[in-house]
Amino acid sequence: MTYQETIDYLYTQVPMFQRIGSKAYKPGLETSRQLDDMFGNPHKQFPCIHVAGTNGKGSVSHTLASILQESGYKVGLYTSPHLIDFRERIRVNGEMIPEQCVVEFVENFLKSNFNGNPSFFELTTTMAFDYFRREKVDIAVIEVGLGGRLDCTNIITPILSIITNISFDHTQFLGNTLAAIAGEKAGIIKHGIPVVIGEADGEVRRVFESKALSEHSPIVFASENCLIKEWNKNNENLVLSTIGYGIIIDELSGDCQLKNANTVLNSIPLLRSAGLKITDSAIHSGFSNVCKISGLMGRWTAIRKSPDVVCDTGHNIGGFQYITHQLREIDCSRLRIVIGFVSDKDVSHILELLPSDAEYYFTQASVPRAMDCHTLASLASERHLRGRCFASVAEAYNMALKESAATDFIYVGGSTFVVADLLSLVKNG
Repeated sequence: MTYQETIDYLYTQVPMFQRIGSKAYKPGLETSRQLDDMFGNPHKQFPCIHVAGTNGKGSVSHTLASILQESGYKVGLYTSPHLIDFRERIRVNGEMIPEQCVVEFVENFLKSNFNGNPSFFELTTTMAFDYFRREKVDIAVIEVGLGGRLDCTNIITPILSIITNISFDHTQFLGNTLAAIAGEKAGIIKHGIPVVIGEADGEVRRVFESKALSEHSPIVFASENCLIKEWNKNNENLVLSTIGYGIIIDELSGDCQLKNANTVLNSIPLLRSAGLKITDSAIHSGFSNVCKISGLMGRWTAIRKSPDVVCDTGHNIGGFQYITHQLREIDCSRLRIVIGFVSDKDVSHILELLPSDAEYYFTQASVPRAMDCHTLASLASERHLRGRCFASVAEAYNMALKESAATDFIYVGGSTFVVADLLSLVKNG
């Protein structure tokens, strides 16, 4: 098989949630365990950190991987979804898995005559674990795909579990209350393994406390141990004045990154207690170069100047509470918003948060799950958001650029896949 043939197989022959949504969702660990057994239980060959949460788990995972790499470790990083290249999901020391390794894994799977029908994510997770074993990583950071309890990454026993936060997302799978969603996320808490909770209160906190108690797992609530005394912004970075770590420059500048950074900092003592040698200098370097080191994209990422263009993968109510606050603080002549969503998401509460004085470019990403731009425009008009429809992200973005003055600001987002289309467009010129 060529690499393109292999990718075509992964995208079309195994159910892929990223493309088709709920029809590809397959809860449970049985197939993952069977695949893992068939490949010789690769996940048991390296220690790992497990990261779940509604928002922020990608930023936390990449930042931890960056810090660990700067500490001298060979670090595996497994995240989802990808934005431009499938291989973004599986990295060692920031480098994507080679194309040939993807081909070889899929060929080995096909030759095995595996008695089952794995999903895209089940197969990709096994690929990541197998590659990390082959590369002899010192440690791996594993991001949960969806939920936690029944997510196929949950076959691992980590040295630390992290749950960033709980918000409403994927309610058709995880439950329609915050307590129910928290219960699913809490499923990654393992017996005797410490867990850091980024933020939780009320019933969500009680769910985590109960699960940690039943598992005899030490629990740390990062929001109750804020290690960031003060903060400000310097150009496109956050400047954090911290307790115990001095001044940290965070390359990730979105408002939500304050809580993500505090979650990471609260995780460091537990990782040190587990035997990892993490220097303060590695922490500083890991934060300040996280995108360069880990390959992270799409987190309040600046695309260009004059006009300023920023994209962000925030795609649910929890993420947009930060995004809309940040948009309202921007000093510009005209705010222009290029936006699209997936069709299986209730966007009504998100639309209610968006500023009514912006110019909207309603669009749809190049995935089957994309919400039709006219449907989105109709929903938006009910909330007094006005704009025009564009059949592709490229058309919407190019029109926004064409109509912008140098002092305008363009935000692109709504869906991970809208950001993916934008980044592909920018990459390809």
